[in-house]
Amino acid sequence: MKKISIEERPDWRVTAEREGFDFHTIDGERYWDERGYYLFTEQQITRDLETPTQELHQMCLDVVSRVVDSEELLTQLAIPEAFFDLIRTSWKQGHQHLYGRFDFAYDGSGPARMYEINADTPTSLMEAGAFQLLWLEEQIARGVLPAHASQFNSIAEDLVRAFAEFPLAAPFYFSAMSGSSEDRGTTDFLRRMAAHVGIDARHIDIEDIGLTEQGQFVDLQGRPIERLFKLHAWEHIFHEKFGKHVATSGTQFVEPAWKSILSNKGILPLFWQFNEGHPNLLPSHIDLDPSQPVPKGWVRKPFFSREGANIEMRTPSDEVIAVDGPYTDAPYILQAYSPLPKFGDSYTLIGSWVIGDLASGIGIREDYSLITKDTSRFLPHVVVD
Repeated sequence: MKKISIEERPDWRVTAEREGFDFHTIDGERYWDERGYYLFTEQQITRDLETPTQELHQMCLDVVSRVVDSEELLTQLAIPEAFFDLIRTSWKQGHQHLYGRFDFAYDGSGPARMYEINADTPTSLMEAGAFQLLWLEEQIARGVLPAHASQFNSIAEDLVRAFAEFPLAAPFYFSAMSGSSEDRGTTDFLRRMAAHVGIDARHIDIEDIGLTEQGQFVDLQGRPIERLFKLHAWEHIFHEKFGKHVATSGTQFVEPAWKSILSNKGILPLFWQFNEGHPNLLPSHIDLDPSQPVPKGWVRKPFFSREGANIEMRTPSDEVIAVDGPYTDAPYILQAYSPLPKFGDSYTLIGSWVIGDLASGIGIREDYSLITKDTSRFLPHVVVD
């Protein structure tokens, strides 16, 4: 695994906006950064990333099967009791799921270490599944990369295959909170993939979803929403006014309610408890007293947080690195400190995607800090032997 400097395409911004990637720059700073790429061998991808991703996904399913029947564990995960039956039913009835992402620390040698599972509302999907692949194709066509260069990236075709498992009959609504170009980019990409198999894929802002007196979710024209992809976390839904209507609404939710078990960092101590010593896992346990300083060599994370918010780490040398954020009203875990590898002046995180039940590709984020945030840069990758 190497980081290679490269000339950026002179027209990449025009290409990005043509492809609907209009959040390529955030607050005047690059989010998409093609001045470099990461080079992997086939063995590094297959042995160290693809195979562990597939294995960890199966471990996820095993953990869910244990948790759904345990009120003690559901309570430990800070899930409201009113939603235990919803979660259990969604699992027992095999409600379809679509995608998820594991975040890894990996430097090209040794096992990848899994930081967390983004199982409910992961973003960076379009740039991983489509835009970095377009970058590869154009760089090959221009003679910048060799003709045999490839990527670990079947994300788009695997999404099409996953959508083909859904019935075609009813419209499929894709929703996100209005005002976020990144979230809209993600849901629009998913709509395009669904449309490839003939699904009537429609957008609706979450704020525009209505609720009838009979407890049925409807669109702006009052039409029932039979299927809904919601880029909106289950832990929020559990505490929102309309959440109590989910179970009886007749709407099929994607991701399904059982994903709330995995989208919760409280699951990481259970992973360690059930699979202690696994080479891709980091020791983790519930933080019983988060009012105390983080111990040396550990990282404190809230059960519910995203994009690095409210994470605090204390290195073995007693350096403290922390990111502020809004996630202060839930329990915390402690996870063993295992720093991201550094390439040049940047720390590198690998997001490894699962589509349906298949390990499907990777996306790479960089930051000058050890904590990856929503502004961290996205770089493409190449596989060459």
